[in-house]
Amino acid sequence: MSEASSSEPVRKKGRYRRRLRSRIIVSFVLLGFCLTALFAAAAWNLRARVENQLVERTLQREVTNLVSQVENNPGEAPFFLMFDARTWSPANAYKVDPLYRDLSVGIHDIRQQASDGSWHVYKVAISKGVDPKGTPFTSLIRYDVTDSAEAAGKLLRLLIVAVILFTALSLVLGWWSASRVMRPVSDLASRLRAYRGGTKSPELLAHRFPDDEVGQLAGALDDYSTRLTEVVQRDREFNADVSHELRTPLAVIRGATELLLARPGLDEKVLQRLQRIQRAEQQCSDLIGSLLLLSRNERGQGHSNVAKVTEQLLDAHRAQLGGKQLDLLMEGALDLVVEAPEAALSVALGNLIGNAVKYTREGSVTVRLHADAVEVIDTGPGLSEDDAARLFERGYRGTHAAHSQGGGIGLSIVQRLCKLYGWSVRVTPRQEKGVTARITFAPNPAD
Repeated sequence: MSEASSSEPVRKKGRYRRRLRSRIIVSFVLLGFCLTALFAAAAWNLRARVENQLVERTLQREVTNLVSQVENNPGEAPFFLMFDARTWSPANAYKVDPLYRDLSVGIHDIRQQASDGSWHVYKVAISKGVDPKGTPFTSLIRYDVTDSAEAAGKLLRLLIVAVILFTALSLVLGWWSASRVMRPVSDLASRLRAYRGGTKSPELLAHRFPDDEVGQLAGALDDYSTRLTEVVQRDREFNADVSHELRTPLAVIRGATELLLARPGLDEKVLQRLQRIQRAEQQCSDLIGSLLLLSRNERGQGHSNVAKVTEQLLDAHRAQLGGKQLDLLMEGALDLVVEAPEAALSVALGNLIGNAVKYTREGSVTVRLHADAVEVIDTGPGLSEDDAARLFERGYRGTHAAHSQGGGIGLSIVQRLCKLYGWSVRVTPRQEKGVTARITFAPNPAD
Protein backbone atom coordinates (compact mmCIF):
# COMPACT_ATOMS: atom_id res chain seq x y z
CA MET A 1 0.00 0.00 0.00
CA SER A 2 1.15 3.58 -0.60
CA GLU A 3 2.19 5.65 2.37
CA ALA A 4 3.45 9.14 3.12
CA SER A 5 6.16 9.45 5.71
CA SER A 6 7.96 12.30 7.38
CA SER A 7 11.27 10.48 7.24
CA GLU A 8 13.87 12.41 5.28
CA PRO A 9 14.65 11.17 1.75
CA VAL A 10 17.62 8.89 1.46
CA ARG A 11 20.56 10.75 0.08
CA LYS A 12 21.89 9.17 -3.08
CA LYS A 13 25.45 8.01 -2.98
CA GLY A 14 27.40 10.34 -5.15
CA ARG A 15 30.54 9.60 -7.05
CA TYR A 16 33.83 9.98 -5.18
CA ARG A 17 35.15 13.49 -5.60
CA ARG A 18 38.82 14.26 -5.07
CA ARG A 19 39.56 17.49 -3.27
CA LEU A 20 40.92 20.36 -5.33
CA ARG A 21 44.29 20.02 -3.60
CA SER A 22 44.51 16.36 -4.60
CA ARG A 23 43.58 17.19 -8.17
CA ILE A 24 46.40 19.76 -8.37
CA ILE A 25 48.93 17.27 -6.98
CA VAL A 26 47.79 14.51 -9.34
CA SER A 27 47.94 16.93 -12.28
CA PHE A 28 51.54 17.87 -11.47
CA VAL A 29 52.55 14.22 -11.05
CA LEU A 30 50.92 13.17 -14.31
CA LEU A 31 52.44 16.13 -16.15
CA GLY A 32 55.93 15.39 -14.82
CA PHE A 33 55.63 11.68 -15.53
CA CYS A 34 54.27 12.15 -19.06
CA LEU A 35 56.87 14.75 -20.04
CA THR A 36 59.75 12.72 -18.61
CA ALA A 37 58.49 9.48 -20.13
CA LEU A 38 58.08 11.19 -23.50
CA PHE A 39 61.61 12.56 -23.30
CA ALA A 40 62.99 9.15 -22.30
CA ALA A 41 61.14 7.38 -25.12
CA ALA A 42 62.34 9.94 -27.65
CA ALA A 43 65.96 9.67 -26.44
CA TRP A 44 65.84 5.88 -26.49
CA ASN A 45 64.32 5.81 -29.95
CA LEU A 46 66.82 8.31 -31.32
CA ARG A 47 69.79 6.42 -29.88
CA ALA A 48 68.56 3.06 -31.19
CA ARG A 49 67.80 4.45 -34.64
CA VAL A 50 71.15 6.21 -35.04
CA GLU A 51 73.08 3.19 -33.77
CA ASN A 52 71.22 0.70 -35.94
CA GLN A 53 71.56 2.84 -39.04
CA LEU A 54 75.31 3.25 -38.46
CA VAL A 55 75.98 -0.43 -37.74
CA GLU A 56 73.78 -1.77 -40.50
CA ARG A 57 75.22 0.64 -43.08
CA THR A 58 78.76 -0.41 -42.12
CA LEU A 59 77.86 -4.10 -42.19
CA GLN A 60 76.21 -3.79 -45.57
CA ARG A 61 79.26 -2.00 -47.01
CA GLU A 62 81.65 -4.62 -45.63
CA VAL A 63 79.66 -7.63 -46.83
CA THR A 64 79.29 -6.06 -50.29
CA ASN A 65 83.03 -5.45 -50.34
CA LEU A 66 83.69 -9.08 -49.37
CA VAL A 67 81.49 -10.37 -52.18
CA SER A 68 83.28 -8.08 -54.64
CA GLN A 69 86.73 -9.33 -53.50
CA VAL A 70 85.76 -12.98 -53.92
CA GLU A 71 84.17 -12.36 -57.29
CA ASN A 72 87.10 -10.34 -58.66
CA ASN A 73 90.10 -11.78 -56.82
CA PRO A 74 89.19 -15.23 -55.52
CA GLY A 75 92.81 -16.15 -54.89
CA GLU A 76 93.52 -13.31 -52.50
CA ALA A 77 92.64 -13.44 -48.83
CA PRO A 78 89.88 -10.96 -47.93
CA PHE A 79 90.75 -8.16 -45.54
CA PHE A 80 88.66 -6.34 -42.89
CA LEU A 81 89.32 -3.50 -40.50
CA MET A 82 86.48 -3.76 -37.98
CA PHE A 83 84.72 -7.09 -38.39
CA ASP A 84 85.00 -10.84 -38.33
CA ALA A 85 84.16 -12.42 -41.67
CA ARG A 86 84.19 -15.62 -43.57
CA THR A 87 82.85 -17.13 -46.77
CA TRP A 88 81.70 -20.66 -47.45
CA SER A 89 80.29 -22.71 -50.26
CA PRO A 90 77.82 -25.56 -50.00
CA ALA A 91 80.74 -28.00 -49.99
CA ASN A 92 82.31 -26.69 -46.78
CA ALA A 93 79.20 -25.33 -45.10
CA TYR A 94 79.46 -28.06 -42.47
CA LYS A 95 82.46 -26.25 -41.01
CA VAL A 96 80.32 -23.19 -40.20
CA ASP A 97 78.70 -22.70 -36.79
CA PRO A 98 75.04 -23.86 -37.11
CA LEU A 99 74.03 -20.60 -35.42
CA TYR A 100 75.03 -18.73 -38.62
CA ARG A 101 74.76 -21.42 -41.29
CA ASP A 102 71.03 -21.16 -41.99
CA LEU A 103 70.64 -17.42 -41.67
CA SER A 104 68.85 -15.70 -44.53
CA VAL A 105 70.25 -12.81 -46.49
CA GLY A 106 70.08 -9.58 -44.49
CA ILE A 107 70.96 -8.18 -41.07
CA HIS A 108 70.47 -10.28 -37.92
CA ASP A 109 70.91 -9.78 -34.14
CA ILE A 110 72.67 -12.77 -32.57
CA ARG A 111 73.44 -13.36 -28.89
CA GLN A 112 76.21 -15.95 -28.35
CA GLN A 113 78.23 -17.22 -25.38
CA ALA A 114 82.02 -16.97 -25.72
CA SER A 115 84.52 -19.63 -24.64
CA ASP A 116 85.17 -17.75 -21.36
CA GLY A 117 81.48 -17.97 -20.48
CA SER A 118 80.64 -14.34 -21.19
CA TRP A 119 77.78 -13.42 -23.46
CA HIS A 120 78.29 -11.29 -26.56
CA VAL A 121 75.84 -9.53 -28.81
CA TYR A 122 76.56 -9.41 -32.55
CA LYS A 123 75.18 -7.73 -35.59
CA VAL A 124 75.48 -10.23 -38.46
CA ALA A 125 75.19 -9.44 -42.19
CA ILE A 126 74.57 -12.27 -44.65
CA SER A 127 74.91 -12.01 -48.42
CA LYS A 128 75.22 -14.56 -51.27
CA GLY A 129 77.26 -14.53 -54.48
CA VAL A 130 78.71 -16.70 -57.30
CA ASP A 131 82.48 -17.12 -57.94
CA PRO A 132 84.05 -17.09 -61.47
CA LYS A 133 83.73 -20.86 -61.63
CA GLY A 134 79.98 -20.61 -61.12
CA THR A 135 80.01 -21.96 -57.57
CA PRO A 136 77.55 -20.27 -55.21
CA PHE A 137 78.90 -19.06 -51.89
CA THR A 138 77.72 -17.27 -48.75
CA SER A 139 79.53 -14.38 -47.09
CA LEU A 140 79.16 -13.40 -43.41
CA ILE A 141 80.23 -10.24 -41.64
CA ARG A 142 79.95 -10.21 -37.84
CA TYR A 143 80.24 -7.09 -35.73
CA ASP A 144 80.53 -7.27 -31.94
CA VAL A 145 78.10 -4.77 -30.44
CA THR A 146 78.35 -6.02 -26.85
CA ASP A 147 79.71 -2.72 -25.57
CA SER A 148 77.01 -0.85 -27.42
CA ALA A 149 74.32 -3.13 -25.94
CA GLU A 150 75.71 -2.63 -22.44
CA ALA A 151 75.76 1.11 -23.01
CA ALA A 152 72.15 0.92 -24.18
CA GLY A 153 71.22 -0.98 -21.00
CA LYS A 154 72.90 1.65 -18.86
CA LEU A 155 71.12 4.38 -20.77
CA LEU A 156 67.78 2.63 -20.27
CA ARG A 157 68.37 2.34 -16.54
CA LEU A 158 69.38 5.99 -16.33
CA LEU A 159 66.26 7.01 -18.22
CA ILE A 160 64.08 4.97 -15.85
CA VAL A 161 65.78 6.58 -12.86
CA ALA A 162 65.29 9.99 -14.48
CA VAL A 163 61.59 9.33 -14.99
CA ILE A 164 61.20 8.29 -11.33
CA LEU A 165 63.18 11.26 -10.04
CA PHE A 166 61.32 13.77 -12.20
CA THR A 167 57.99 12.23 -11.20
CA ALA A 168 58.95 12.47 -7.52
CA LEU A 169 60.06 16.06 -8.07
CA SER A 170 56.72 16.79 -9.75
CA LEU A 171 54.97 15.26 -6.74
CA VAL A 172 56.91 17.51 -4.35
CA LEU A 173 56.29 20.58 -6.50
CA GLY A 174 52.62 19.67 -6.86
CA TRP A 175 52.24 19.16 -3.12
CA TRP A 176 53.96 22.48 -2.38
CA SER A 177 51.98 24.34 -5.06
CA ALA A 178 48.69 22.82 -3.96
CA SER A 179 49.39 23.77 -0.36
CA ARG A 180 50.16 27.34 -1.38
CA VAL A 181 47.15 27.55 -3.68
CA MET A 182 44.68 25.86 -1.33
CA ARG A 183 45.78 27.50 1.92
CA PRO A 184 43.51 30.57 1.46
CA VAL A 185 40.61 28.33 0.42
CA SER A 186 41.11 26.07 3.45
CA ASP A 187 41.36 29.15 5.69
CA LEU A 188 38.11 30.50 4.24
CA ALA A 189 36.37 27.15 4.75
CA SER A 190 37.57 26.86 8.36
CA ARG A 191 36.33 30.38 9.15
CA LEU A 192 32.96 29.56 7.63
CA ARG A 193 32.74 26.33 9.66
CA ALA A 194 33.66 28.21 12.84
CA TYR A 195 30.64 30.49 12.48
CA ARG A 196 27.59 28.84 14.03
CA GLY A 197 25.08 31.62 13.56
CA GLY A 198 23.40 33.79 16.12
CA THR A 199 21.74 37.13 16.51
CA LYS A 200 24.88 39.05 15.68
CA SER A 201 26.15 39.62 12.18
CA PRO A 202 28.99 37.29 11.17
CA GLU A 203 32.54 38.59 10.98
CA LEU A 204 33.46 39.92 7.54
CA LEU A 205 35.98 37.77 5.70
CA ALA A 206 37.05 39.73 2.60
CA HIS A 207 39.60 41.93 4.40
CA ARG A 208 41.50 38.82 5.58
CA PHE A 209 42.34 37.70 2.03
CA PRO A 210 44.20 39.27 -0.90
CA ASP A 211 42.29 40.75 -3.81
CA ASP A 212 42.31 37.60 -5.91
CA GLU A 213 39.77 34.89 -6.71
CA VAL A 214 39.60 33.76 -3.07
CA GLY A 215 39.19 37.37 -1.94
CA GLN A 216 36.37 37.84 -4.43
CA LEU A 217 34.72 34.64 -3.17
CA ALA A 218 35.05 35.87 0.42
CA GLY A 219 33.49 39.21 -0.58
CA ALA A 220 30.57 37.44 -2.25
CA LEU A 221 30.10 35.30 0.86
CA ASP A 222 30.16 38.41 3.04
CA ASP A 223 27.46 40.01 0.92
CA TYR A 224 25.34 36.86 0.94
CA SER A 225 25.83 36.38 4.68
CA THR A 226 24.83 39.97 5.42
CA ARG A 227 21.66 39.71 3.37
CA LEU A 228 20.82 36.32 4.87
CA THR A 229 21.36 37.63 8.41
CA GLU A 230 19.05 40.54 7.68
CA VAL A 231 16.38 38.18 6.38
CA VAL A 232 16.67 35.91 9.43
CA GLN A 233 16.57 38.90 11.78
CA ARG A 234 13.49 40.32 10.08
CA ASP A 235 11.84 36.90 10.22
CA ARG A 236 12.53 36.58 13.95
CA GLU A 237 11.28 40.09 14.62
CA PHE A 238 8.17 39.46 12.55
CA ASN A 239 7.41 36.22 14.41
CA ALA A 240 7.92 37.89 17.77
CA ASP A 241 5.75 40.87 16.76
CA VAL A 242 2.97 38.68 15.39
CA SER A 243 3.06 36.48 18.47
CA HIS A 244 2.87 39.51 20.77
CA GLU A 245 0.15 41.28 18.81
CA LEU A 246 -1.99 38.15 18.55
CA ARG A 247 -1.58 37.15 22.17
CA THR A 248 -2.99 40.50 23.34
CA PRO A 249 -6.44 40.18 21.72
CA LEU A 250 -6.52 36.47 22.58
CA ALA A 251 -5.92 37.36 26.23
CA VAL A 252 -8.82 39.83 26.04
CA ILE A 253 -11.05 37.12 24.51
CA ARG A 254 -9.99 34.65 27.18
CA GLY A 255 -10.73 37.09 30.00
CA ALA A 256 -14.09 38.08 28.58
CA THR A 257 -15.09 34.48 28.00
CA GLU A 258 -14.14 33.41 31.51
CA LEU A 259 -16.06 36.37 32.92
CA LEU A 260 -19.16 35.52 30.91
CA LEU A 261 -18.96 31.82 31.77
CA ALA A 262 -18.85 32.74 35.47
CA ARG A 263 -22.24 34.40 35.27
CA PRO A 264 -25.08 32.18 36.53
CA GLY A 265 -28.24 31.36 34.62
CA LEU A 266 -26.78 31.41 31.11
CA ASP A 267 -28.92 30.07 28.30
CA GLU A 268 -27.78 26.62 27.04
CA LYS A 269 -27.10 27.86 23.51
CA VAL A 270 -25.18 30.88 24.81
CA LEU A 271 -23.18 28.58 27.11
CA GLN A 272 -22.26 26.30 24.20
CA ARG A 273 -21.13 29.24 22.07
CA LEU A 274 -19.03 30.67 24.89
CA GLN A 275 -17.39 27.28 25.44
CA ARG A 276 -16.71 27.05 21.70
CA ILE A 277 -15.09 30.51 21.79
CA GLN A 278 -13.00 29.39 24.76
CA ARG A 279 -11.80 26.25 22.94
CA ALA A 280 -11.03 28.25 19.78
CA GLU A 281 -9.00 30.73 21.83
CA GLN A 282 -7.03 27.90 23.41
CA GLN A 283 -6.38 26.34 19.99
CA CYS A 284 -5.15 29.70 18.65
CA SER A 285 -2.85 30.15 21.64
CA ASP A 286 -1.45 26.64 21.20
CA LEU A 287 -0.95 27.18 17.47
CA ILE A 288 0.81 30.54 17.95
CA GLY A 289 3.14 29.04 20.55
CA SER A 290 3.96 26.05 18.36
CA LEU A 291 4.57 28.15 15.24
CA LEU A 292 6.84 30.48 17.21
CA LEU A 293 8.90 27.51 18.39
CA LEU A 294 9.05 26.19 14.83
CA SER A 295 10.28 29.51 13.50
CA ARG A 296 13.06 29.48 16.11
CA ASN A 297 13.70 25.77 15.68
CA GLU A 298 13.45 25.39 19.45
CA ARG A 299 11.79 22.64 21.46
CA GLY A 300 9.35 23.61 24.13
CA GLN A 301 9.80 22.08 27.58
CA GLY A 302 7.21 20.03 29.41
CA HIS A 303 5.43 16.69 29.63
CA SER A 304 2.02 15.90 28.19
CA ASN A 305 -0.49 13.15 28.86
CA VAL A 306 -1.59 12.04 25.39
CA ALA A 307 -4.95 10.70 26.62
CA LYS A 308 -5.80 14.00 28.33
CA VAL A 309 -4.95 16.06 25.24
CA THR A 310 -6.84 13.61 23.02
CA GLU A 311 -9.97 13.81 25.16
CA GLN A 312 -9.88 17.61 25.05
CA LEU A 313 -9.56 17.56 21.26
CA LEU A 314 -12.35 15.03 20.83
CA ASP A 315 -14.65 17.09 23.11
CA ALA A 316 -13.93 20.18 21.03
CA HIS A 317 -14.77 18.35 17.80
CA ARG A 318 -17.91 16.75 19.26
CA ALA A 319 -19.24 20.23 19.92
CA GLN A 320 -18.76 21.09 16.24
CA LEU A 321 -20.25 17.99 14.61
CA GLY A 322 -23.70 19.50 14.23
CA GLY A 323 -25.93 16.88 12.62
CA LYS A 324 -23.11 14.69 11.28
CA GLN A 325 -23.56 11.02 12.29
CA LEU A 326 -20.01 10.45 13.49
CA ASP A 327 -18.67 8.72 16.60
CA LEU A 328 -15.46 10.09 18.12
CA LEU A 329 -13.75 7.38 20.21
CA MET A 330 -10.57 6.91 22.19
CA GLU A 331 -9.04 3.60 23.23
CA GLY A 332 -5.73 2.10 24.33
CA ALA A 333 -3.02 3.03 26.81
CA LEU A 334 -4.27 5.99 28.84
CA ASP A 335 -0.96 6.51 30.66
CA LEU A 336 1.11 7.47 27.63
CA VAL A 337 3.21 10.58 28.42
CA VAL A 338 5.49 12.36 25.95
CA GLU A 339 8.24 14.90 26.53
CA ALA A 340 6.71 17.94 24.86
CA PRO A 341 4.42 20.82 25.88
CA GLU A 342 0.68 20.28 25.52
CA ALA A 343 0.50 23.07 22.94
CA ALA A 344 2.81 21.24 20.49
CA LEU A 345 1.06 17.88 21.01
CA SER A 346 -2.34 19.52 20.68
CA VAL A 347 -1.43 21.14 17.34
CA ALA A 348 0.09 17.95 15.88
CA LEU A 349 -2.64 15.58 17.06
CA GLY A 350 -5.39 18.15 16.51
CA ASN A 351 -4.58 18.49 12.81
CA LEU A 352 -4.78 14.72 12.31
CA ILE A 353 -8.09 14.47 14.21
CA GLY A 354 -9.42 17.56 12.44
CA ASN A 355 -8.65 16.10 9.00
CA ALA A 356 -10.27 12.80 9.93
CA VAL A 357 -13.44 14.55 11.19
CA LYS A 358 -13.54 16.87 8.18
CA TYR A 359 -13.39 14.12 5.51
CA THR A 360 -15.43 11.42 7.28
CA ARG A 361 -19.15 11.92 6.55
CA GLU A 362 -20.36 9.02 8.67
CA GLY A 363 -18.99 6.18 10.73
CA SER A 364 -16.30 6.80 13.30
CA VAL A 365 -12.98 8.44 14.07
CA THR A 366 -11.00 6.40 16.59
CA VAL A 367 -7.90 7.61 18.39
CA ARG A 368 -5.94 4.53 19.46
CA LEU A 369 -3.13 4.98 21.99
CA HIS A 370 -0.15 2.61 21.99
CA ALA A 371 2.87 2.35 24.24
CA ASP A 372 4.95 4.72 22.05
CA ALA A 373 2.54 5.97 19.38
CA VAL A 374 -0.95 7.26 18.68
CA GLU A 375 -3.13 6.39 15.68
CA VAL A 376 -6.08 8.29 14.24
CA ILE A 377 -8.29 5.85 12.30
CA ASP A 378 -11.28 7.05 10.26
CA THR A 379 -13.85 5.49 7.96
CA GLY A 380 -13.69 8.23 5.35
CA PRO A 381 -13.15 7.99 1.57
CA GLY A 382 -9.50 6.96 1.85
CA LEU A 383 -6.45 8.13 -0.13
CA SER A 384 -5.35 7.80 -3.72
CA GLU A 385 -1.74 6.91 -4.52
CA ASP A 386 -1.02 10.48 -5.60
CA ASP A 387 -2.55 11.88 -2.39
CA ALA A 388 -0.52 9.49 -0.23
CA ALA A 389 2.72 10.48 -1.99
CA ARG A 390 2.17 14.25 -1.72
CA LEU A 391 0.12 14.57 1.46
CA PHE A 392 2.82 16.35 3.49
CA GLU A 393 3.72 18.88 0.77
CA ARG A 394 3.01 22.43 1.89
CA GLY A 395 -0.06 23.80 0.12
CA TYR A 396 -1.16 20.45 -1.32
CA ARG A 397 -4.87 19.68 -0.96
CA GLY A 398 -6.02 16.15 -1.63
CA THR A 399 -8.58 14.84 -4.09
CA HIS A 400 -11.42 15.04 -1.56
CA ALA A 401 -10.63 18.62 -0.44
CA ALA A 402 -12.36 20.39 -3.33
CA HIS A 403 -15.30 21.71 -1.26
CA SER A 404 -13.56 22.09 2.07
CA GLN A 405 -11.85 25.07 3.64
CA GLY A 406 -8.14 25.16 4.36
CA GLY A 407 -4.86 26.05 2.73
CA GLY A 408 -3.25 22.63 2.77
CA ILE A 409 -0.63 23.51 5.41
CA GLY A 410 -1.95 21.53 8.40
CA LEU A 411 -0.08 18.31 7.70
CA SER A 412 3.00 20.29 6.75
CA ILE A 413 2.94 21.85 10.24
CA VAL A 414 2.48 18.39 11.76
CA GLN A 415 5.50 17.09 9.87
CA ARG A 416 7.66 20.03 10.97
CA LEU A 417 6.61 19.61 14.62
CA CYS A 418 7.39 15.90 14.49
CA LYS A 419 10.80 16.61 13.01
CA LEU A 420 11.48 19.20 15.72
CA TYR A 421 10.67 16.77 18.55
CA GLY A 422 12.19 13.68 16.93
CA TRP A 423 8.87 12.01 16.18
CA SER A 424 7.77 10.37 12.94
CA VAL A 425 4.41 10.69 11.22
CA ARG A 426 2.87 8.74 8.37
CA VAL A 427 -0.53 8.49 6.76
CA THR A 428 -1.58 5.27 5.00
CA PRO A 429 -4.82 4.16 3.35
CA ARG A 430 -6.60 1.27 5.03
CA GLN A 431 -7.39 -1.92 3.13
CA GLU A 432 -11.16 -1.75 3.63
CA LYS A 433 -12.00 1.96 3.90
CA GLY A 434 -10.59 5.10 5.40
CA VAL A 435 -7.16 6.26 6.48
CA THR A 436 -4.79 5.58 9.38
CA ALA A 437 -2.57 8.45 10.55
CA ARG A 438 0.15 7.46 13.03
CA ILE A 439 2.57 9.51 15.13
CA THR A 440 5.42 7.51 16.68
CA PHE A 441 7.00 9.34 19.59
CA ALA A 442 10.70 9.48 20.39
CA PRO A 443 11.71 7.33 23.37
CA ASN A 444 11.80 9.19 26.67
CA PRO A 445 15.45 9.70 27.77
CA ALA A 446 14.44 9.06 31.37
CA ASP A 447 13.19 5.55 30.55
